[in-house]
Amino acid sequence: MRILNLSGRLAIEVDDGHAVDVAHASAGRFGPDPQSVYQQWDEFVSWAEGGFDRSVREPVEPGSLGAPAPRPGQVFAVGLNYREHASEAGLDLPEIPVVFTKFPSSVTGPSGVIALPKGSVDFEVELVAVVGRAASGVDAATAWTHIAGLTVGQDLSERELQLAGPAPQQFSMGKSYPGFAPVGPVLVTPDEFDDPDDIAISCTLNGVEVQRTRTSDMIFSIPAIVEFLSAVVTLWPGDLIFTGTPSGVGWARDPKLLIGAGDELVTGAEGIGQMRHTFRNT
Repeated sequence: MRILNLSGRLAIEVDDGHAVDVAHASAGRFGPDPQSVYQQWDEFVSWAEGGFDRSVREPVEPGSLGAPAPRPGQVFAVGLNYREHASEAGLDLPEIPVVFTKFPSSVTGPSGVIALPKGSVDFEVELVAVVGRAASGVDAATAWTHIAGLTVGQDLSERELQLAGPAPQQFSMGKSYPGFAPVGPVLVTPDEFDDPDDIAISCTLNGVEVQRTRTSDMIFSIPAIVEFLSAVVTLWPGDLIFTGTPSGVGWARDPKLLIGAGDELVTGAEGIGQMRHTFRNT
């Protein structure tokens, strides 16, 4: 199943380019708010799998898509989760997941213009998992049953603020400017993938590919991340988990490759789709 935030309303993609409004198709059983569906995830999946009226459909215009989980309660992120990225950063491989947060106010949709703060803004393509069932003390073997689906995201980062101060630096502020957590264009349930642990992700800057990998190269898989996080905190329905970026980030290049005003960043994931953003000065 492919879940959309279509002009602020919950929808299900029924074919290439068309979607059904869930509130209308369910006769109000489920509301129009895309975020609210995660609180009813099991009921929603059962209803959708049972069949619904697909005759009243509407076209999906890329510019009308919003974040599939627009108001998460928590946004977790994992650093140094690909070996080559740890190497380019000059850091040892982590023994446990390196976790930080992106504040929920940084979440935005899969297209539009993002304002650049002063400093050095970098790109980081990531696969993003959305929690569908509360998770506390979950083991890796059952972790996928707590994931509603997958989408693609950018962990945009202003490196100067991110790395300011003595070690260990606190990453969250430099990664949480408005628009610095774009996600989309759709949420895809895990059963739609041949292997949800092996998905190609990539991004281009001004038409030049700057990052590409498969998520099977992660040091800590999504189930391992869920197990680690849920041993400490409760993961709530609708929470986001950014799972780490591969090598190729602009800050690690010589010379550095940073995002500037007028640049176009295209971010994609196999089986999910693409996001497209441009940038302007504040």
